[in-house]
Amino acid sequence: MNCNREKVAAATIRMVETIERLRAPDGCPWDQEQTHESLKECLVEECAELLDDIDDGNYEGMLGEIGDVMLNVVMQSVIAAENDKFNFVDVMENLSNKLVRRHPHVFGDAQAANPDEVKVLWDAVKKSENSHVEKSILPNGPRNVSALLAARKIQRKAAKQGFDWRDQNEIIVKIHEELEEVKQAIANGDDVETDREIGDLLFAVVNLARFRERQPAEDLLRNTIRKFIRRFRYIEGQFDYDHKQLSSAGIERLEALWQEAKKFDVC
Repeated sequence: MNCNREKVAAATIRMVETIERLRAPDGCPWDQEQTHESLKECLVEECAELLDDIDDGNYEGMLGEIGDVMLNVVMQSVIAAENDKFNFVDVMENLSNKLVRRHPHVFGDAQAANPDEVKVLWDAVKKSENSHVEKSILPNGPRNVSALLAARKIQRKAAKQGFDWRDQNEIIVKIHEELEEVKQAIANGDDVETDREIGDLLFAVVNLARFRERQPAEDLLRNTIRKFIRRFRYIEGQFDYDHKQLSSAGIERLEALWQEAKKFDVC
């Protein structure tokens, strides 16, 4: 179901005007006090909720969450306009121009017969746009992206240059190495070195997940988090969610219930 251009234009104008009204002196106190910085946490949450609905195939939820993401994007643009930096039209024009530049096989004379060839063109154009910045194949990525995703991305880039493991057993050996170094740093009472070695251990584990080319470490950890929550809620249920009783039950009782929860948790 496609929307006609007039409806798109009208809906966009209404959205921007609504947010401008909320930000006006006689608007909403909450909206008035928002800044670029204060909206960051909201944007992360809204994107996460949208991703959940995408995972669940929940189109009704997606409809709402895409709107919430757009709310944040437009509010950021309105705040920038208030500071004479740029406005929502500038954002859309900049995006359109970038899409045209990075699709020379559609808007120019370049050829791309499949997604892999498109990716090559995209990377080439992107590199030319940033030719004055970094030359390394491992440029600094966004600071706010998940560290697990960032680790996977730079590992994949290095692997494309031949800097990779021959098989997953080599990575398992590396994981054991890093774990031993964690143990040694703890035995030495060196907290700073322990922190470094834990980071190395995590990086090695991400490498194993990346090498297997099944699921990213991010997804694997999310699955484990969900599993932990299910099992812990089972434990809570044994105390009728009386958390005072739970906290005073003792680790032996809680561990026994944890093992019991594992028997029922087949997911």
